[in-house]
Amino acid sequence: MAPIAIQNASELTSTDFKQIITKSNPSVTTMKLTNTGIENTVEKTAPSITDNDPTTPINELDASKLIFERNNSPKAVPEPNSPELWAQNVCTDHMITCSWTSSAGWSAPYLKPYGPLSLMPTASVLHYATECFEGLKLYRGYDGKLRLFRPDRNSRRMLNSATRIALPEFDPKELQKLIEALVATDGEKWLPKSRPGSFLYLRPTMIANDNHLGMRRPNEALLYIIACLFPSFDTGRGTAGLDANPALREKERLGLKLLASKEDTVRAWPGGFGFAKVGANYGPSLIAHGEANARGFDQVLWLLGNECDITEAGASNFFVVWRTREGKVQLVTAPLGDKIILDGVTRRSVLELARERLNGQLEVVERRYTMCEVEEAVEEGRLLEAFAAGTAYFIAPVAKINFRGTDLEISTSEGDSGKYAAVLKTWLKEIMYGQKQHEWGVVVEERQLDA
Repeated sequence: MAPIAIQNASELTSTDFKQIITKSNPSVTTMKLTNTGIENTVEKTAPSITDNDPTTPINELDASKLIFERNNSPKAVPEPNSPELWAQNVCTDHMITCSWTSSAGWSAPYLKPYGPLSLMPTASVLHYATECFEGLKLYRGYDGKLRLFRPDRNSRRMLNSATRIALPEFDPKELQKLIEALVATDGEKWLPKSRPGSFLYLRPTMIANDNHLGMRRPNEALLYIIACLFPSFDTGRGTAGLDANPALREKERLGLKLLASKEDTVRAWPGGFGFAKVGANYGPSLIAHGEANARGFDQVLWLLGNECDITEAGASNFFVVWRTREGKVQLVTAPLGDKIILDGVTRRSVLELARERLNGQLEVVERRYTMCEVEEAVEEGRLLEAFAAGTAYFIAPVAKINFRGTDLEISTSEGDSGKYAAVLKTWLKEIMYGQKQHEWGVVVEERQLDA
């Protein structure tokens, strides 16, 4: 089932939370164990998001306790589209960390100089993949303001991921406050007003850092938040060969090239954890991704089962626009109910805008659909466009899909995009960069650092 629609994270109740964690097949014994374990963890680590009072007071995540330590050795900001940008490893001057233990709860968070973490070799995250993360962006608007795009959605999704991976819970609105504190501090320097239309990639992460090698629920965890320079992947020129000279990239063909996975290769499955943003979803896919890149493709289009159900394109949600044999134009994407795909913030926004503003032009459909259906639509001239959607890729048009050794060519009628992808991308960018005022664009007040 799709996560419940709550505008304010503080409105979460115990009933709501049970809806969030309910699986598609609750009759399976192992799923009952997982659900019960999640509910018990919420009661112990974040009772404020339930209706129940804790039996013993604990320290919950509290952004008001943030301690600030200035970085006295700040770095220079690289130039736009420089090699440092494409390296995707240059972070801003500060980071936020906050530790948790089962005995004491959450400690006071620290906003401190960016730097390495310290882990013991027996840390749980290194052995059992007890790790989850989020990805969102900070935008410098054309009106000079800094904005986050729907950060409440990312904060709630990280809570959902943490519950699935045996990590401690927290109030999502406190995580959002910490994200805002970091970008308020580093935003002015790293996204100067002289560079409107630029962005930083934000990565909130939680890991279990238990010094214990046994198989058990973690008793220690570390939350940290970093901000990193990232290139734009939504130009339609793909990402294969990111180590190439940026000037050469400009000559590449427009549109992503996707390699459809084989029937015996699976990214996620019903009853698994494909819906959670955990590292265990990504590590096993890197071999296939690397091979696809080596063959000239940008991403793997992940299929599921003998029917070749379409799930995701790399780490992005995947959309097609086609005309049915009856003549109806549809925007189609995979559903959330099977908990196979990620509830992408960009995905959700695309669907909501399409339903609100394109009503009458196309029908929005969330259902299982197969690669064979796409193949038939291409052969019959009914496939109008396809695109990937996610925080990193934003709205990236797809020009070609290789399925069972055959290249399926997909139209990009607007030059570097399809018609509907182009208009949806424009609407989203207007919100992100302040050209249109919208509740999804959350303005962040910048913090002036003393000289």
